[in-house]
Amino acid sequence: MTETHITQAQQQADLQKRLWAIANDLRGNMDASEYRNYMLGLIFYRFLSGKVEDYAHELLANDEVSFTEAYANADYQAGLKQEIVDTLGFFIEPQYLYSTLVKDIQAGNFDIEKLQTAVNAVQDSTIGKDSQDDFKGLFADMDLNSNRLGSTIAQRSELMAKVMLNLADIPFDADSLQIDALGDAYEYLIGQFAASAGKKAGEFYTPQQVSKILAGIVTLGRDRLDSVYDPTMGSGSLLLRVGDSAQVAEYYGQELNGTTYNLARMNLLMHGVNYARFDVYNGDTLEDDHYRDQTFDAVVANPPYSAHWTPDGKLEDERFRKYGKTAPKSKADFAFVEHMLYHLKADGTMAVVLPHGVLFRGAAEGVIRRYMIEQDNVLDAVIGLPANLFYGTSIPTAILVFKKNRTNKDILFIDASKEFEKGKNQNNLTDKQVEKIVQTYQNRQDIDKFAHVATYDEVVENDFNLNIPRYVDTFEEEPPVDVDQLVADIQQTNRELEQSKAEFSKMLGDLVGQNPDAQQQLTKIKELFGK
Repeated sequence: MTETHITQAQQQADLQKRLWAIANDLRGNMDASEYRNYMLGLIFYRFLSGKVEDYAHELLANDEVSFTEAYANADYQAGLKQEIVDTLGFFIEPQYLYSTLVKDIQAGNFDIEKLQTAVNAVQDSTIGKDSQDDFKGLFADMDLNSNRLGSTIAQRSELMAKVMLNLADIPFDADSLQIDALGDAYEYLIGQFAASAGKKAGEFYTPQQVSKILAGIVTLGRDRLDSVYDPTMGSGSLLLRVGDSAQVAEYYGQELNGTTYNLARMNLLMHGVNYARFDVYNGDTLEDDHYRDQTFDAVVANPPYSAHWTPDGKLEDERFRKYGKTAPKSKADFAFVEHMLYHLKADGTMAVVLPHGVLFRGAAEGVIRRYMIEQDNVLDAVIGLPANLFYGTSIPTAILVFKKNRTNKDILFIDASKEFEKGKNQNNLTDKQVEKIVQTYQNRQDIDKFAHVATYDEVVENDFNLNIPRYVDTFEEEPPVDVDQLVADIQQTNRELEQSKAEFSKMLGDLVGQNPDAQQQLTKIKELFGK
């Protein structure tokens, strides 16, 4: 690792540590899902303020006038605001900048209602603009009137002021931080909150290493994608991970949970994705398909496992019609797969994380699975992951990879169930293990006890059951037992035991000779030894 990389890594680690320490100020009586909203909301507001301040400074560089002075001047005000909104998609007045609010705190001229006015003004600045939908309700989950922050305005103001001052001490500007350091620290916090939230976390966060596998697979052989889509995008981390593996022109996603949808939009913006480059939607993917007939270069997802849905009437839907059966009401896994395939381009790649049950369950799921293999020939690989990788569930999962333009009918099976490092609460995949899985997928060759390219005939012989042990034999034979040596060891142990008994009896006899009253106790001890 070069000195530059070490500096970047240390900078990122220091930033993460400081942000998490500040988050702990907010804990109080709140659970992780609550104080997450305040912490991430404030970081995001400071980020937006910094963007406005930096861009205004750039625009006014030759005018020898400050942003505050320019905005107070009628000749500057309208044009300045218009230019900033057109470029950034939003606007923050000088009086509501994070830096201004910090000065107000230091001067004793701050209350939480002013912060509420400031965040409301961000959304108001986008009304009627192209960015309106992208910023609408972004701060809705940061409830500044909550009694959890304090029972009075003064108490709530004091707590928020403390957190804001602590955040103000951390450098967020581009000159002080390496590219993406702040965005990565933001995502680190999301992961930390997910770990703290336990079962609630599964809805919005896919562990980074699992995201790397999916991203690595869907971008193989491509350094640029026009579009990537996640129908259950959570915090948006999986979409962003694809962007780390290839240049992505546009990001698309849908998310049912409103709070998580807001988090995803913040996450995208924090990672430098301009509002014009993403189109995300808050809604139920299976019930309300926002993207209708659009198709995408890459489709990735970690949908909720075995979720309930409403299959009634879905065979009239183009996404599900051809399979002849719908996924069970209590297990929507294949419904998500069908939806994703519908939105995948003919030359695209799709990767989805699912519970192992989809590999072997029968009835309607068996019919759908068989159709995808026998009729459409779209299943390219099945990758078994270790158990206990995800927050909120310990079940083992599998990555299914799909392609529409396959010319062969074989299916690659990878058993990576033993590829993990044991962690305190969750198991973890190392970078080396992630690379091994992606490389094995790319090479598509048999590896003893790890990977097997199964022919179509093999799959048919197994009645389209995709349970990984049917294809990858990981059985380890027990070492042969040397019976003669085992008998000799037993005999030696018996001899040593007899010798110990004799020595113990002699010691007791000597003691009895010195104390005749102990004879009765000796008799009992000898009975225990069978003498």
